[in-house]
Amino acid sequence: MITLKVGDKAPAINATDQHGNNVSLEALKGRKVVLYFYPKDDTPGCTAEACSLRDNYQQLISLGYSVIGVSPDNQPSHRKFAEKHELPFPLIADVDKNVIKEYGVWGLKKFMGREYEGVIRTTFIINEKGIIDEVISKVDTKNHAFQILNPG
Repeated sequence: MITLKVGDKAPAINATDQHGNNVSLEALKGRKVVLYFYPKDDTPGCTAEACSLRDNYQQLISLGYSVIGVSPDNQPSHRKFAEKHELPFPLIADVDKNVIKEYGVWGLKKFMGREYEGVIRTTFIINEKGIIDEVISKVDTKNHAFQILNPG
């Protein structure tokens, strides 16, 4: 499960978003990053979470944050999801689950009495130096931006 903690250096990311653009943490040095991992495009909880970030995107940007979403869905799925909900931030298509596993958010989940492996919804707040400042493991999907903007 999640082994990264506050104070750890964020693992490097070199991946592709919904438009085929390269996304790397190195290119974002000097900015704070909201790196959020979610299970699946266009599902109720994931949509609520993405829309919370979208609706508060300008405030996050004004405070120096970049927002990046990550799920194991492919580029066409991400593109459709982002267009449908007018998401202004990159969504990493981590089909091979390299980033997901690097951040320790792939693991055993339970739903309706059934166990299966999947993405454990988690958000990492990474500071300008690439260090993890906060790990949000109890994500309130409808109010996720509020959790980021009002920590604690």
